Parts: sequence; structure tokens; C-alpha cells
Amino acid sequence: MQRGGDDMMHQVSPFQDNPAMASSPEMQHYYDDPTIQSRSGAHPHFANPNFRDSQPSGYAEAPYMPAENPYHNLEVPRNSDWLEKTQKSNKRSKYFVIGSALTLLALIIVGIVLGVVLSKKSGSGSSGSTGPVAAPPGSNPNDPSNFTKNPALQQMFWGMAYTPVGAQLPNCGVTIKDVIVDIQLMSQLTTNIRLYGADCNQSSLVLDAIQQTKVNMNVWLGNYPQSNDNGTAYQRQRGEIQSALQQFGAAHVSGVTVGNEFILDYITQAGESDPNGNAGNQAATMLIPWIQDTRSMITSLNLGKTIPVGNADAGSYFNTKVLEAVDYGMSNVHPWFANQSVQNAAGWTWEFFEGTNVQPASLLPNTPQMYIAETGWPTNTSTFNYNPNDGPSTASVANLQIFINNFACQATQNGTKYFFFEFQDQAWQDAQYGGVEGYWGLFDDNKNFKNVNLTNCSSSSS
Repeated sequence: MQRGGDDMMHQVSPFQDNPAMASSPEMQHYYDDPTIQSRSGAHPHFANPNFRDSQPSGYAEAPYMPAENPYHNLEVPRNSDWLEKTQKSNKRSKYFVIGSALTLLALIIVGIVLGVVLSKKSGSGSSGSTGPVAAPPGSNPNDPSNFTKNPALQQMFWGMAYTPVGAQLPNCGVTIKDVIVDIQLMSQLTTNIRLYGADCNQSSLVLDAIQQTKVNMNVWLGNYPQSNDNGTAYQRQRGEIQSALQQFGAAHVSGVTVGNEFILDYITQAGESDPNGNAGNQAATMLIPWIQDTRSMITSLNLGKTIPVGNADAGSYFNTKVLEAVDYGMSNVHPWFANQSVQNAAGWTWEFFEGTNVQPASLLPNTPQMYIAETGWPTNTSTFNYNPNDGPSTASVANLQIFINNFACQATQNGTKYFFFEFQDQAWQDAQYGGVEGYWGLFDDNKNFKNVNLTNCSSSSS
């Protein structure tokens, strides 16, 4: 393969949908380090329009509104297996540096230089953008597979929801260097990740990063179509996914997800609430041909393995016809937006998913595999669009810890396949929407790991 400016980087040719995209420097030279103009997280992640403002289809999210709680039928006493708190002590070693005055001076100089570099990276504008991310300390810059592990990270999550920073049109600032760092970090948390869309060449970037880091990682690629563009977004991302599979193969690809909250968005705009009503079935007539086309495209590539094709939507908004057309469904299940306390959150999540998604899917003739596409707990809320009635439990790192303790290991061990939401905070969402929107990550927007304790409870299930 051709190599880019950095000797370790493989050149990937992005799919070019139109002359304007083809001529953009971001699409032609994604291995460079362009200034990232906006934070990316190109997906809405909320489960029900009854407790969100209605939102247009696409990547923008509506501001959070107080929960009306449409899940009252599932508010029952929780199983103690899901609510038992397994408190883990956090032993932190303290290091004392003893040396000569010359050594101390050298350390101070290094600290000053590092501080200047970090301040430049964190000095963002209203978009919350940062500069390129450095590899983990101690890593070999010429060999992405040789990186230092962080002892605070454990593979305790079945999967992780991931959107590379800068992977949102039109500014496409994502680089292979940044994605490599993300994969190095996420490989210490999970062996499964899901993407939401394919714009800005993110499918190829992620598969390239997995190959270069040589980690054990499976990825569910994503196509994020829109309902009002005659299939333009679908076709553009289909080309990106096809190009990625042709160049990198299917060894690390576990699925291709077509549509994210497509039914929810469509019926909300139509003023309806039944995913199997008139609007829901109209949306299905658009979505199902794209699902079938994606399956045909994958088959035509003769990749040597069958790649499942699925769909993702809000937990209670799956259209039955769509589920009958897919191999799997991914369900967004958020206890925070269902107005659950953090003590009840894990049990509620499991019960809602089992009752609303798993059991109905098991009755369909194709019995699609069901996953939790998103679940988690926010760690902060901004004063912009802050609402004092957000719920019975606060958005905090301490409550994220409780949810992790009560959910992550137990879900993996009982066979619940889920993607934790999410890898890192999205600063652009906080700036644009406020509330808890920007604070769902295990890492902050500068990739600093939050103050939570993780347990080694990885499972052999895949």
C-alpha cells in the first residue's frame, strides 16, 4: 500500500460522492492533521419523543426536556442481583521523586513544555474542538501495536458506542492518528464497538486502526440515512462502507447497521407515536430497500464470511416489518431519560430490554438478535438548558460508578449484549444543546479517564 506523510500510516482512499466532496482537502488527505473545527458525535441517542422534544432526522439532537416517563408499566421492584452494589476500593500508589537539583530542573522543564502543549489542545472555541491526540505515554510512535496499557482500564464492557471526533460533515477533521489512539484505549475496555454512520471515511479509519494496533476488536459499521434526501445520505455512506470492506476485508466486521432512530424521527415529524402505524410503515418502505441493498452489496464483494445487516432505533420504536427484514436490532435504552433513579437503573434497563425488545423479537419468524445499542449514565450537566427536575438521581461521576457496578459485569455474564454509551464526552453537544448532552463518556472530551473504578469481569462471549 502507499504510505502517507507519517511512515506508519496506511493510505486509504475515501469514497467520493460528488465533485465538491472529492475536491475537499479533508476527504483527500485525511492522514494530515487538519484543525478540527467541530466536535463530532453524529447521532441522537435518546429513546422516546415523549420525553424529548421532537427532532428532525439526521445528526442534530433536540434539547433535553423533563421526563414524562412513558415506561410506567415496567416500574416494578428490582432484582437484587442487578441492584447489589459491589463497592471496589481504589488503591492509588503514591510516587515520590527524589533526585538531584539537575534532575528536578529537567522535570520542571518537561512539565512546563507539556503544560503548554496541553493548554493548546484544550483551548477550544465554541465548538469545543481540540488538537490531535498524543499516543499513550510510553507507546512506540512507529508501531501502533506497541502501546502502554493503563492499569485503570479493564475489559469489563461487552461493547462501546463510538463516534470519532471530527467524523461529521461538512468539516471532516478526523485523522488516522486520533482513531488509533481511540482504538488503543477502547481495546482496554471492550472487544466490541459500534459506529453510527460512515461519513468522513470513519469506516476505513477504524478498520485501519484495528489492523495497525493489532487488537482484538470487532466493529459494527453504520449507515445513517435520512428520510428527506431521496437516499443521498444512504448512497454516500454505502459507498464508504463498500470501499472500507474492499480495502480492509471483513475479518473485524461483525455487522452493518442501516438506520439509527429512523422510525422514531419519521413518526415524530408526522405527529404519530405508533411505530407500526401509518407513518411507521411509510418509513419502513424507505428503510427496508436500503437494508436489502446493503445485504446485496456485501454479498457481491465475496468477502468469505456472512456479515449480518441490522437496524438501530429507540427502545420502543421498532417497526415490526423492519425487524422482520434484518438479522439484528439495536435498541437505545436510557434509564436517565426514563426518569429512573440510579439505584433502579440497571434493573430497569434489563427488564425494559427483555420485555420490549428481546421477547417480541423472539416471536418473529427470523428471530433477529437483539442488542442494547446505548445505555449509560451522564456525569455532569451544564447551566445551559439545565433543568432542576431532571430526575431522582443526579448526573455525576459517583452515579456513573453505581450504574457501572450494577450493570456492566452482570449484563455480560447473563448474556445481554450491549454497547455502553459512550467512549468519550462530546463537547460540541454541550455547547449546542446544554443539559447532560455532552457528558456521557467514560473519558472527557480531552480523553482524560474519569474517576471511576473498573473491575476485571470480561467474558468470553462475543
